[in-house]
Amino acid sequence: MGFFDGLWPGRAADFDSGNAASNAIELTKRHSQVSLTKQDAATGHLRINLTWRMRTSDFGGDSRESLLRHPLKALRPPEVVGHSQSMVNVDLDLGCLYELADGTKGVVQPLGGLLGEINAAPFVKLSGDDRFGSASGETIYVNLDHRDSIKRLLVFVYIYDQTPAFDRTHAIVTLYPSNGPRIEIGLDERHPQARSCAVVMIENVKGEMMVRREVRFVYGFQAELDRLYGWGLQWGRGYKTKAGR
Repeated sequence: MGFFDGLWPGRAADFDSGNAASNAIELTKRHSQVSLTKQDAATGHLRINLTWRMRTSDFGGDSRESLLRHPLKALRPPEVVGHSQSMVNVDLDLGCLYELADGTKGVVQPLGGLLGEINAAPFVKLSGDDRFGSASGETIYVNLDHRDSIKRLLVFVYIYDQTPAFDRTHAIVTLYPSNGPRIEIGLDERHPQARSCAVVMIENVKGEMMVRREVRFVYGFQAELDRLYGWGLQWGRGYKTKAGR
């Protein structure tokens, strides 16, 4: 099994509106943030979902030779397919660094079974650990009825098995607020050696709950994300069990 960082016990918004039928907001580099408060969506449970698939190009998909023979393929969107464990060994995990208004800091993640709590601090809870990129993916819930207790949340994705593979996967993190359109952040940038990615920051800014696209890839794991955003936690090696969920 692979290893990487596990936490030691202790210590005015612009956006790209998606297709009307899809009822989605896509956060991009140009339009990177949105206010949940202004959308009347800063209450109830915010659901954050990670789904991912392997790119077809990894399995002999759209090569240059194929495009020369079939030029119309260049007009088609990149195809994304499911995969089995026998095809590739990639395990993307969803996690969340949290900082509460009282100064409490920590992490919610599959590694170490740090699944959090929804009705008590940190008001963030992880549901399940999807190891094979299934349709349901992995989900984090945030209880925004306790938004005054939350200072900031950094949602991140990392690769458990030490195999850099963000360039071989098509991953999407989607936020489903209690009201209004869903918010999508695609991890489509090619960073072949990256092992972790800070995806989105949810921050209480003077009482307004802001969602800001980050999409910052790093070559290390959670400890590097911690240093990048100044969380100040202590990290050590961590492992998963062989059991499913």
